[in-house]
Amino acid sequence: MTNGVVVLVSGGGLPVAAWPWLRAAEVYAAPDLPETVRAALDCKPAPEPGELLAQARQRTVALIAARSDDPGADALAREGARVFKAEVPPLVRAAEVMDVLRSPGGCPWDAVQTHDSLRQYLVEETYELLEAIEENDRAALREELGDVLLQVLFHARVAAEHGEEPFGIDEVAGDLVDKLVGRHPTVFGSGDAVRTAAHQELKWEELKQAEKRRKSIVDGVALGQPAVALAGKLGQRSGRAGIPLDLFPAGTDPAEQLFRIAAGARRGGVDPEGELRAVAKRFAREVRAAEDAARAAGLDPATLEADAWRRFWPAR
Repeated sequence: MTNGVVVLVSGGGLPVAAWPWLRAAEVYAAPDLPETVRAALDCKPAPEPGELLAQARQRTVALIAARSDDPGADALAREGARVFKAEVPPLVRAAEVMDVLRSPGGCPWDAVQTHDSLRQYLVEETYELLEAIEENDRAALREELGDVLLQVLFHARVAAEHGEEPFGIDEVAGDLVDKLVGRHPTVFGSGDAVRTAAHQELKWEELKQAEKRRKSIVDGVALGQPAVALAGKLGQRSGRAGIPLDLFPAGTDPAEQLFRIAAGARRGGVDPEGELRAVAKRFAREVRAAEDAARAAGLDPATLEADAWRRFWPAR
């Protein structure tokens, strides 16, 4: 029987139940323990597994490791050592799994992806999340949020491998925290009180303009977003700046008319992208209903002409 103790850590966290044992033990650090954790705990490098076992048979010895398959940790556990394992938050675990998939010996497909190759999946997953929200499907919402989170973790892991300007998920999260705190001075500081969502949105934009030192009201507008959403965003930004509606494109071609409709809708508080998508989805349901009605009447929907479509079209 051994007096050994194995403490498995993750993200620097130590299980609370292990602390009494650590105070009474000779504490060693396994080779796989991150240097920051080793320094914080002020523990010695672990001897070879055989020597570690020999010491554990004579007195209380604790080994702090990051992995259960560390040779010393495995040897102590096989001899009956107490094992304490830190609970890993699922968000941390997700980042760890992404690291494994991307690392040598992980997933071959994940290993060859780039920011560019992943773009299509980010767009697809975002639209699937939007659909789950629109359909009020709670199970799908939970799943699709996870898929979008995967894209964030994936891009951050790829960014960490950059040869000149690497950054990882911790830097991404740190920048986000700084942004959220900095743009909510009334919550985290001593700024003037903000009492409405509209006032908060205005203050957010003002702080963003100052923070990014933008020279134009259209700086920062994502020009690659869907056209209706882009027109709406430009309508919103121009409205805040006081640009009158008569300066919108005034031509008669469909594109300019569509811009005026989308930009004006967003300025009026309507989300043109979401509303247009809702109309499109309703139209798709009506097409399916007409096809089903035609089949029920013994007709092939592929053979329908205009009058037949009108006959089978669902009443509104």
